[in-house]
Amino acid sequence: MEAASRAALEASRARLAEVAGTAKGSTRGDAQLALSDELFSVARVLDDQRSLRRALSDASVRPDDRAGLAGRLLRGKVSETTVDVVATVARQRWSRPLDLVEALQTLGTDAGLDAADARRELDTVEDELFRFSRIVAGDDALARILGDRNATAAGKAALLDRLLQGKVTPVTERLVRNSLTGSHVHSAQNEVERLSVAAARRRGQSVAHVVSAAPLSAAQESRLTDVLERIYGRTMGLQVQVDPEVLGGLVIRVGDEVIDGSIAHRLESAGRRLAG
Repeated sequence: MEAASRAALEASRARLAEVAGTAKGSTRGDAQLALSDELFSVARVLDDQRSLRRALSDASVRPDDRAGLAGRLLRGKVSETTVDVVATVARQRWSRPLDLVEALQTLGTDAGLDAADARRELDTVEDELFRFSRIVAGDDALARILGDRNATAAGKAALLDRLLQGKVTPVTERLVRNSLTGSHVHSAQNEVERLSVAAARRRGQSVAHVVSAAPLSAAQESRLTDVLERIYGRTMGLQVQVDPEVLGGLVIRVGDEVIDGSIAHRLESAGRRLAG
């Protein structure tokens, strides 16, 4: 996103945070999960209807008029909270109409994670998302189907229901379904991993993706976490994947930075030096 859209997203997130506190107690998690579903639904409608998303992001139209149009379109079809958030989104200045759609998807993710937090399930949701991203990464056929932009949303949703229903928390199930049935998904693994990282950030952590030849003990994970926190100067969470092909050592990825200390990497490097 360009600067104008980033600022618009932050303003929209601020409004979402305000309305998130309106539901209290045991109903808050349910209300936030419903809000998440509705925000994703609005994003899908606007993604399908180019003229509508252009009308809601047209900078030549007064912000209040754009917000009023959002209200007229949505009132009676979704909750008043969703109307409020979408109206706020429509008031912002977006660099391009599709940024408005992406912002609604981001807000849908935020609301879903709010629901997990309210249910005290944020740790569980993060772990479930990470594990599902590993399942997708290890199954080429599944990754191909979920990343196929020509596959129908209904077909993907039915497949995800069979895979996830009753096996993960409702928040995880609905976040994955809402995210992977969008029309702009290129990599299902990356999309689910993005959700997992967002959950970790909500817990105040950065994420280190670790690939090891064998499972790490609790003591090894603790030592590695301490080392990474000293290196990066912030709280770290580990997501560990076991892959015998690394032979030994670790491959660690933090954001775009990769630390490859695997034996496989060292052998490959040695082979290149000998060939040269």
